[in-house]
Amino acid sequence: MPIHLSPFDAAAILIVLSAVLGWVNHRYFRLPGTVAMTLMGAVASLCVIAADAVFQGSDISAQVSRFLDDIDFHDTLMNGMLSFLLFAGALHVDIEHLRRGRWQIAILSTIGVAASTLIVGFGLKALTGLVGMEAPLIWCFVFGALISPTDPVAVMGVLKTARVPPTLQATIAGESLFNDGVGVVVFYILLASAVGGEAFSIPHAGEMFVVEALGGALLGAVIGWIAYRAMKMIDDYSVEVMITLATVMGGYALATALHISGPVAMAVAGLIVGNPGISYAMSDTTKDYVLKFWALIDEVLNAVLFLLIGLEAVVLADSIGLLGLGLLTIPLVLAARAVSVGAPLLFWRRLLPLPLAFPVMTWGGLRGGISIALALSLPEGPMKDVILAATYMVVLFSVLAQGATIGGLVRRSVKRASAAVVD
Repeated sequence: MPIHLSPFDAAAILIVLSAVLGWVNHRYFRLPGTVAMTLMGAVASLCVIAADAVFQGSDISAQVSRFLDDIDFHDTLMNGMLSFLLFAGALHVDIEHLRRGRWQIAILSTIGVAASTLIVGFGLKALTGLVGMEAPLIWCFVFGALISPTDPVAVMGVLKTARVPPTLQATIAGESLFNDGVGVVVFYILLASAVGGEAFSIPHAGEMFVVEALGGALLGAVIGWIAYRAMKMIDDYSVEVMITLATVMGGYALATALHISGPVAMAVAGLIVGNPGISYAMSDTTKDYVLKFWALIDEVLNAVLFLLIGLEAVVLADSIGLLGLGLLTIPLVLAARAVSVGAPLLFWRRLLPLPLAFPVMTWGGLRGGISIALALSLPEGPMKDVILAATYMVVLFSVLAQGATIGGLVRRSVKRASAAVVD
């Protein structure tokens, strides 16, 4: 008899698992948190799949799949976690550094995402033809859109401890904040064309993009300013923490109702609260509580998110034949990232030194939960299985391989760049 969990039960299981695995990692392995959670979740998934293969009649995989279905990864992330994660990330970005790199961030998070979408789309079309699958080009572009947004959660922690120029830090942070929102908008535009069967129209897509992205930025500026003014009028840390919560939850719900980009709105609101809000509207006590509260929210949600990514392997147990195609997409996605980042960096060599910026931004362009959530939101059909398998392999490689080695790469790149300056 299947057991259907309540939202509280599901949340309790995930928090307990995250706490236990986090303790094990801290006590014995000392891996970066995102890498550890994803790896342990994936290993647990493989153990479940192996147990079903060894013990005939076992339905552990089915029970885990039902558990993940009850959670609804897409709805949980896109309408829940994402708003908190983007706001928390934006709180720590220095708006002055962001302003200096505004053109770089704007180009990377718009033209860069579009270029990556096209490169990955045409590349996947060629790969599917190579392995005997004829995937429609529009669906290949859908995959390109969902895999292009980067999620450099693990990278930002390393950048804070390494001697990376502030402009490069701000560029990476700003790109990660805004290309999430842009990528989600592009994904839904392409998905509507793929599902509806209508010819893709660049003018119509451009109009939708402007409305959603600029509308989200405007809403974020308004609610961020309201939160700033409200906090400036009082001095009570508990109320001010609640105001930041209200900004995130109410603002994202309002953006969804208005059909504009919630991720972009949260990024802008977080920048306003995290800069003029912290500088002019909060006492030292309030600032300490607000920053620590959102740092904790960020840590907990990231632990749960990357654990879920690892556990999603159980869902793909029936699509194991497609994982080979997923492996082939890994170098494709890395190449698309290298081109979409490398080409603009050639023109910014004075501002962002190429020997440092190119390897850090290319290898540090991690893919994460947003890509998985978008893939899971696709309508049922043969293309969903193909795209989900490819997405999972790219995200798993991104978190485990790139996330585990980016720290050493940053330190070596900084050392080489410093030596070059001395010479």
